Amino acid sequence: MTGMWREHLDRFFNLTASGTTAGREVVAGLTTFAAMVYCVAVNPMIMAEAGMDRASVLTATCLIALFSTTLMGLLANLPLGVAPAMGSNVVFAIILVKQMGVPWQSALALVCLTGVIFMIMSLTRLRERIAHDIPDTLRIGIQVAVGLVIMFIGMRNSGFVVPSPSTFVTMGPITSPKVLMTLAGFILTPVLVARRVPGSLILSIIALTIVGLFLPDGKGSTITRWPAHIFALPQWPHATAFQLQPLYLVQHILYVLPMLFFFLCTELFGTLANLLGVVTATGMVSKSGRIPRAREAFITDAAGSILAPLLGTSIVTVYSESITGVHAGGRTGLTALVIAGGFLASLFLWPLFMIIPPQATAPSLLMVGMMMFQGVRHLDLSDLRESAPAALTFIIALLTGNLINGMAIGTFSYTAMALATGRGRAIPPVVWGLCVIFILFFVVSARMHGHHA
Repeated sequence: MTGMWREHLDRFFNLTASGTTAGREVVAGLTTFAAMVYCVAVNPMIMAEAGMDRASVLTATCLIALFSTTLMGLLANLPLGVAPAMGSNVVFAIILVKQMGVPWQSALALVCLTGVIFMIMSLTRLRERIAHDIPDTLRIGIQVAVGLVIMFIGMRNSGFVVPSPSTFVTMGPITSPKVLMTLAGFILTPVLVARRVPGSLILSIIALTIVGLFLPDGKGSTITRWPAHIFALPQWPHATAFQLQPLYLVQHILYVLPMLFFFLCTELFGTLANLLGVVTATGMVSKSGRIPRAREAFITDAAGSILAPLLGTSIVTVYSESITGVHAGGRTGLTALVIAGGFLASLFLWPLFMIIPPQATAPSLLMVGMMMFQGVRHLDLSDLRESAPAALTFIIALLTGNLINGMAIGTFSYTAMALATGRGRAIPPVVWGLCVIFILFFVVSARMHGHHA
């Protein structure tokens, strides 16, 4: 029976043709799962900022990762883990809901619409056209801006940075156990990552959570509180599932249009970059640069991003942590099925994930933010036409605390630089469209704030 199963697996996933074995695929899947399971702890904490129920988001996170990664394995036969995107969840909770005032139910509807549009794009040639037309300087600027926002959220939630009347923000008191615990994590986590320790982010979260059991929280308890149970039956996400309210989008379409574009870009470039990076490491990219089964991978991503908001979380993406499994020998969709099995097991460990404090996740958010900085190396910093729009995008996004401000001014800067240097004809139509979208956004936003004042 074992031999027959092995033969079926070999035939279905093309294991021998891909130069791998079932045993190697299992090890690879477990390696990738260990590297990306931190999202089960971090995503609910971020989405709770939008007023969503943390326990329900945790279940939704596990369910959508289970569904999307299984689909990636069966449909695309690629060794990739798929889960809610870090960065997009911060934009969802902090920018869209808290700053812009969009109800989270309507924000979920916007994400679902993004998934539908991305599915249409994936089934046509429109995806390649838009990916080609958006300038690298704007894409990199947005990526770095989101990375900075992620880092700031982690530091703020952990109490490492606090408000200051003179400098706006400052470091929390160094004598505070919460600050010391976070600081220890900021030192420990990069060391684990630099040493290439398998599952370094989740190991850091576990270590810090355990330390929190022995540190006072200043309110008569400890930073981490021991759960009543370690294992428990999965809970259906009643508080977040099927709560979409699209009416707000219809009434304020011009106001939310920039965010629709952002999520679309995240889907497009996040998945494309991670897919290309992981598949290149396997040696599976053709000489012409084509990615095998890329269409199936994008369809998987789009399907996940349609289902994710129905359950109660933001868009999904292929995780760059999948590279760890590839290095361990993963080559086929069997690796993805093992990753999915890990998320299935996580559904029964939700009481443990619920006790993880912000001080334990802040260092992982710091590392995720730092990884998003890597795009800067592709900029020619000596050419202001390329570096200025990117720098304006992430500096203004950080200092104003608003991603749209950065995206808009970066786009206006790119357009002005191109016109001033005689390259006006080279400006892609999508950039002109963005300029119009951002102008309309600022007009509508000013009117809305005027009515609220």
